[in-house]
Amino acid sequence: MKNFDKQLTIETLNKIMELELSGVVRYTHYSLMVYGYNRIPIVSWLKENAQEGLDHATKAGELVTMLGGHPSLKIGSLLETEQHDIGDILRESLEHEAKTAAVYYELLALVDGASVVLEEYAREMIHLEEMHLDEVNKMLRAPGDLEPFKA
Repeated sequence: MKNFDKQLTIETLNKIMELELSGVVRYTHYSLMVYGYNRIPIVSWLKENAQEGLDHATKAGELVTMLGGHPSLKIGSLLETEQHDIGDILRESLEHEAKTAAVYYELLALVDGASVVLEEYAREMIHLEEMHLDEVNKMLRAPGDLEPFKA
């Protein structure tokens, strides 16, 4: 089994925590800004994403403390775009989720073959993030459009 850079792993987990927490704020904000006929199911979906982000941030924080680190109190970047059309919200969500998935891939590269716990965690989270990216991508497509949405 190979060694891994514990400090860099803690930093990466903290970056994940910060991104996930910014997702909590982002999805909560979005849920407040939805209007129109389809408001109820979209608001429910956004609130579920906010809760999921909190759960993901907590998991990352638990791993930080498992490694002897200190969980970050920071929150990832939050820019108010003033764009509240559902399509705009979904495109912003897609961008945020892709950024978060990339950091999970960074974590996997750091711990691959060195820690089963961290490797399995990274793989599970990548799986969840990619499924979420697919879900948002499908929401951005026009009915009957089989080709993936391209930003």
